[in-house]
Amino acid sequence: MPGSLQPLDVGLQIPYHFRCPVSLELMTDPVIVGTGQTYDRLSIESWIATGNITCPVTRLPLTDFTLIPNHTLRRLIQDWCVANRSHGVERIPTPKQPADPIVVQSLLKQASSMSNSRQARLSAIRRLRGIVRESEKNRLLISTKKGFEILLDVLFSETSRNSSDLVHELLSILSVLPLSETECVSVSSVPDRISYLIFLLSHSLIDVRVNTAALLENVIAGTSSSELRAEISSHDEIFDGVIGILDYPISYPRALKVGIKALFALCIVKQHRHKAVEAGAVEALIDRLPDFEKCDAERALATVELLCRIPAGCSAFASHALTVPLLVKVILKISDRATEYAAGALLSLCSTGERLQVEAVAAGVWTQLLLLVQSDCTERAKRKAQMLLKLLRNSCPENSVMNSDYVACSDVVPC
Repeated sequence: MPGSLQPLDVGLQIPYHFRCPVSLELMTDPVIVGTGQTYDRLSIESWIATGNITCPVTRLPLTDFTLIPNHTLRRLIQDWCVANRSHGVERIPTPKQPADPIVVQSLLKQASSMSNSRQARLSAIRRLRGIVRESEKNRLLISTKKGFEILLDVLFSETSRNSSDLVHELLSILSVLPLSETECVSVSSVPDRISYLIFLLSHSLIDVRVNTAALLENVIAGTSSSELRAEISSHDEIFDGVIGILDYPISYPRALKVGIKALFALCIVKQHRHKAVEAGAVEALIDRLPDFEKCDAERALATVELLCRIPAGCSAFASHALTVPLLVKVILKISDRATEYAAGALLSLCSTGERLQVEAVAAGVWTQLLLLVQSDCTERAKRKAQMLLKLLRNSCPENSVMNSDYVACSDVVPC
């Protein structure tokens, strides 16, 4: 095996015992299994997760799947990394150890025990919050211990409703835990729970409002029943709360991310999209569009297209002076998906009348669309662009590119 290892740099060989026997890569989190062999944590966990019950090196059965951190070896590897920094080797960070299942179970019990004092329960919940923040693995562990169900009951208890601190800490955990559909339905099917969460969207603390919106978005997205999703989105106050988060005046990136995810989830339900328009979604989306990161900009543009499919939404976007210029500007600028949504929204808007067609032409839509139909963008985006080009043909000035011989020979076809 040593002879087959490739050097990291000229004259530099990773010591044999620093490599994981499974991946043959430098170990970043060495752990010892029951047979005494050391592996990188990720590699041995993947080995066990695929159904293997033997030690990869010795082939002896693993009767105990406990993984013990090999701190001595990890420190040696870190020292070696530092000593070879000149060869481009970066020091491996000290890994955070996964939460102890027994400790997690104990903390959940303390948090949910009504016989404990409020301070004791709050202390347990804060420790759980720290565990949740450390890794996805810890969040999965808490979920497997029925943490969501336990903490949800605590959140909706009368004791918690009278304690802002408990609500704050509980929501910070519940909003990031992975949810099964059963857990989502345990919230979405209980009107009192939905009403309380909507009430929390108007809380004085922005963190409580954002975490509540995140939890609601997870619940809506994880509920397959269209009737339950429609029931949640039937509340005017939920749109007011979510759009209030988008409109938060101080720079808060997570508020933007959570707000647009929640608004998009609500707007999937067609019969209640008008409530989003009435709550001010149009102004919030147009005003915030330049502030979104790529993935969030895609959701924002998808939401714009959804709202443009209803008369109230189309009219509201048409009345905003920046709608058409912004939509034209983002074509081919963010991603293929964003381009597709922007083209779809423009198609809906320009189908309403000549004024918006003239605005789109003035904003330079011709060049953008012609580039789009010849690009590697999605077929749906190209179809929307072709339909929009056909619609706008009569709005094009006589001496414009649309009336040139180039366009006459282009691949713009009726759809």
